[in-house]
Amino acid sequence: MTNAFCYFFSFLVEAVILWQYSSRLFPAGRPLWRKPAVLCSFYFILFCVSLSESVWINIMLYFLLNFFFLVTQCYLHWYTAVFHSSILTAVMTMSELLVYGITKRFAPHFLDNGREFYHLLFFSVFSKLIFFAIIYILVHLMQNPQKNTGQYDQSLLLLVFIPLTSIFIMFTFISIGESVSLPPSSGWMVVAGAVFLLTANLLMFEISQYHQKKNMEFTQIQLLLQKESDSARYYKMLHVQNENQRILIHDIKKHLQSIDMLNEQKEYAKISAYIRQLILSPDLKESSRLCDHEMLNSILCRYMGQCTDSHITFHADIRSGTTDFIADNDLTSLFCNLLDNAIAAAGIIPDSFIEIHTDKREKTPFTVITVINSCRKNPFLHKGRQLDTPKNGHGFGLKSIRKVVSKYHGNLQMYYNEDTLTFHTIITLKQQETAD
Repeated sequence: MTNAFCYFFSFLVEAVILWQYSSRLFPAGRPLWRKPAVLCSFYFILFCVSLSESVWINIMLYFLLNFFFLVTQCYLHWYTAVFHSSILTAVMTMSELLVYGITKRFAPHFLDNGREFYHLLFFSVFSKLIFFAIIYILVHLMQNPQKNTGQYDQSLLLLVFIPLTSIFIMFTFISIGESVSLPPSSGWMVVAGAVFLLTANLLMFEISQYHQKKNMEFTQIQLLLQKESDSARYYKMLHVQNENQRILIHDIKKHLQSIDMLNEQKEYAKISAYIRQLILSPDLKESSRLCDHEMLNSILCRYMGQCTDSHITFHADIRSGTTDFIADNDLTSLFCNLLDNAIAAAGIIPDSFIEIHTDKREKTPFTVITVINSCRKNPFLHKGRQLDTPKNGHGFGLKSIRKVVSKYHGNLQMYYNEDTLTFHTIITLKQQETAD
């Protein structure tokens, strides 16, 4: 009965760890309600078989049932499931062997058959705490930051200090129990404290997941609000443009009368200038559709409006499909910071301009983004290759730009052309293949 309770407790903790491990690393391949039912069924089988106390059968069955759980309840290939099931089995086995070796080295009588039940339970708690700590570290090392749309925070790895501290406390309990004879009531209090310590670690992991999920949801909401705001500005721009076109069409008769009057006076130069002025009028331009990517189009239209207000000539050449692989939040960070910097540099210069191009290199996964803007002064002067950020604007958001470039395994180049007084930014991004 004593061993059965310890086995039940051990498998319960291992099931919780497997749940957290699979939830953090892999997308669900089945309806979520089936996952706990399958997990409980598999680990109940493990518990029943463990009563036979055959070590090798328990290890092999542990590996197989973890494999079947991963391959049936998560979206991944069978060979990936074999790999991760092997990791879980190896770490679980090593954690128990590690605790066994520690207790035999520093507390040789701790696991004697004559000792009380709480010593065996304490051993189970200690081994599962080490198992949890190692799995926690592995999850953060194996997790792909790109799958979290930029929300992966390396600082979460610092939380591993909590299970490591708990392991040290457990080792301290063992040393005290070996050197001092504790009354039964105190022994049970130590075991209860160890169980609560393990529970706190598991809850800490779950709470960190919960907060990370909420942060991702908050970011998505902010992104949606940004998208709606850009769309509202875009449609407002369309409305203003349509109104201006209607006014121009309404006044076209008057313009023709003026041209006719100039023609009678043989003012051909004035006629040519008048017609050119009408052709270049923004009221005759086509609808504000700069690219086929909805989010990027809204962003570019917003900045085109800012350039118009600042008397900056704005030109965008966004080739179809070149930015589809970039997540919306990364797209916003990249292009908004690029254009903010360009407007800051070009806004103080008469007859300034901003050109932005995107193109994809044939037969490669690389997309090239080029931004050229007017810039009166070389921002690299007096600072080597460091940008003079306050005066030229190109330092604002530069860290954010580099972060996006690094995420997509790209390259960032910037240089200043003294002859044309222009600042050039060339970004190469690599489209990642879809992972299984």
